[in-house]
Amino acid sequence: MTRRHDHLQVDIDAEDGRYHRQELISWWDQARLARAKVLVVGAGALGNELLKNLALLGVGNVVVIDLDSIENSNLSRCVLFREADEGRYKAEVAAEGARALNPALQIGSVVGDVRVDLGLGVFEAADIVLGGLDNREARLHINQSCWKVGTPWIDGAIEGLLGVMRVFVPPASACYECTMNERDHQAIAVRKSCALLTREQMLAGMVPTTATTASVIAGMQAQEAIKLLHRDRIEADFAGHGFAYNGLTHDSYVVTYRYREDCLSHDSYDLTAAESASAAMTFEDLLERAGQHLKDPVLDLEREIVLAFDCSECGPGDPVRRPVELLSARSAVCPGCGVDRKPRLTHSVSADDEELLALTPADLGLPRFDVITARVGAIRRHFRLEGELDAFEELMHG
Repeated sequence: MTRRHDHLQVDIDAEDGRYHRQELISWWDQARLARAKVLVVGAGALGNELLKNLALLGVGNVVVIDLDSIENSNLSRCVLFREADEGRYKAEVAAEGARALNPALQIGSVVGDVRVDLGLGVFEAADIVLGGLDNREARLHINQSCWKVGTPWIDGAIEGLLGVMRVFVPPASACYECTMNERDHQAIAVRKSCALLTREQMLAGMVPTTATTASVIAGMQAQEAIKLLHRDRIEADFAGHGFAYNGLTHDSYVVTYRYREDCLSHDSYDLTAAESASAAMTFEDLLERAGQHLKDPVLDLEREIVLAFDCSECGPGDPVRRPVELLSARSAVCPGCGVDRKPRLTHSVSADDEELLALTPADLGLPRFDVITARVGAIRRHFRLEGELDAFEELMHG
């Protein structure tokens, strides 16, 4: 027996395979899900549920990133963790658990901070990004990265029995920063006032969560991901909207977010003509290549770099040359006199930066698959580090 819906056909008498029940949905394309590439950021309560859902649904290619280790308190909220896993990295254990649910799943894990350990090319390679985070700074980084490369992302947030799920699809819908109010911006500004946002500071504001709320919100996130992967087949656009859930009363409502024309996150890259570059090339080499197309270009980096710490009493310190996110406030304390030193920052390299020209992107701690942009005024030309490689394939299998 065959049923038709919007010119699609479903054979309900087909063999009862693993995905048979969901393939009864008229617009469902299981082969499409098997080809899909999904980046999951965070392997805590939400991340566990997201990975569980993706594995059961048959989404074929997944990368999960998280920087933390499993603690005893995670066991009450994370379906993929066991007591024997305490002390192991969340990303690695969550990937193993998801693969056990569905051996056909191709999944790679990255132990690290999404702000510094994933290059922009990974966001470009993903079809969808799913966020299971608990801080604004990482969300803002994901938002800006996804907007630059045009990748949809779905944010989830939980606190106690409350939760929210939001869908952002650049460049048409509102983005995460569009939803931020003045108080949100002030909170980030205060935390970044010393230009050193540490992991410890980010974790200091941990919120109460439950497995039940995580299940609800992550279920909605996975469902919206499936809809986005089929958006040419169904008319159910949730871009620029949020779903708010109150588990105390079981009230829920939908929010429509206003697209802000002046939003600073709305910077899109055209990477169709991006050039491949080796992470071992020096910045002098990159400037020379860029100079073949642009006159006296500057190289813009995707992250802020601390060149050194300067002490008002003792003078300039030794070179640091690392992303600001990798450094703590303790790093700024002068070893000579004990006062807080001022970080000397940069996010670009020009022909005048003699101390940097002989260095490579790897020397500055830039991640694999990152993008470096040569710029003259508003004219830009992009370089993909290790651009000939498939970022997802490398992270899943390498």
